[in-house]
Amino acid sequence: MSNKAPRGVRLVITLAGCRNAGKSSLINAITGQDIAIVSDHPGTTTDPVAKHYELLPLGPVTFYDTAGLDDEGELGELRIKATRKVLWRSDVAVVVISEHGITDYEKQIMADIRKLDIPFLVVFNKRDLAKPADKDLTYCLENNLRHLVVSTKEDAEVNAVKQAIIDIAPPEMKHDPVLAGDLISEGDWVVCVVPIDLAAPKGRLILPQVQVLREILDCDAIGITVKEREIDEALSNLHRKPALVITDSQVVMSVAGDVPDDIPLTTFSTLFARYKGDIKRLVEGAEAIDQLKDGDTILMGEACAHHAVADDIGRVKIPRWLTQYTGKDLNFEFYSGHDFPEDLERFKLAIHCGACMLNRTEMLRRIKECNRRGVPITNYGVAISKLQGVLERVLAPFNLN
Repeated sequence: MSNKAPRGVRLVITLAGCRNAGKSSLINAITGQDIAIVSDHPGTTTDPVAKHYELLPLGPVTFYDTAGLDDEGELGELRIKATRKVLWRSDVAVVVISEHGITDYEKQIMADIRKLDIPFLVVFNKRDLAKPADKDLTYCLENNLRHLVVSTKEDAEVNAVKQAIIDIAPPEMKHDPVLAGDLISEGDWVVCVVPIDLAAPKGRLILPQVQVLREILDCDAIGITVKEREIDEALSNLHRKPALVITDSQVVMSVAGDVPDDIPLTTFSTLFARYKGDIKRLVEGAEAIDQLKDGDTILMGEACAHHAVADDIGRVKIPRWLTQYTGKDLNFEFYSGHDFPEDLERFKLAIHCGACMLNRTEMLRRIKECNRRGVPITNYGVAISKLQGVLERVLAPFNLN
């Protein structure tokens, strides 16, 4: 995969530590490029700095250089909050220790990283200035912390840092996740139904559709792309039944009426429910729709920020369909990008997009946090299929038992 791989499929690796610990120097040494500004003045890095990189065999990754954990003042608190926000969506963390050794700041961030269940590595930097204290090495050994001693100025052990990151990366990041590849075989016909409405991006398809089409080709299957109005004609002109029909969720009800029951049918968003999340949890979350009451507040989560159009799926259509289905007076709150509310308990249901712009770790963490706080969560595709009365059919291609 190239450096232009979608953001949502990249492994996120975050470097955290106190000011002037050498995080910027380390990220520059790892990538072999001057990405982050390096200075002896503490606090040079203010906002998280992202660098795309190809770290084989993991493939495309994003390194984040972050502000110091010991930043000061009101602005410093905001910078620290931004650092913790990046950690929320990280797959791997590297805690960088300066020549001053492990302080309470590093101990606290390591505790926070453990709570998030993120694999992490401790790197003692600046060994050219001072060797790690015996008490710090003992602390790592007693707490079973993988650690390395490096000097970015001497370029010592930088490759060892890369290898350690590869070693501790989550197992699922070491192999390609599957979208529809396990549902089709070589030579199969797959029909993709792609409506072109006001929300469709100009001159291109949306990322989930592109990724599914690419996987169809990778499986040596035959992909056919049509709009919803041509589905009947497309099926009648095929000399054999397609192995699968995949439709945009917005037109799932009409497509389900046109596709015979003996042809498997699902949606792009349902494929993403398992590709980026936990499909069983998201299906369970959809059941909460039937328990909604007047005055309940629904969290609508969008992975990307975009201009809402007249028939926007998340801001217009789903709220309308949900209100019509339940007959209740509901409140909706919208959160975009990496913003996600901290006071989850006040929501009765969370409905998330397919998360094509989030990495899987961040989406799974959102699902886990909602469940921990007692908030049912589902995604657009699963929710729409339930509201349209076709959820059972859309889930049929998957073995969810």
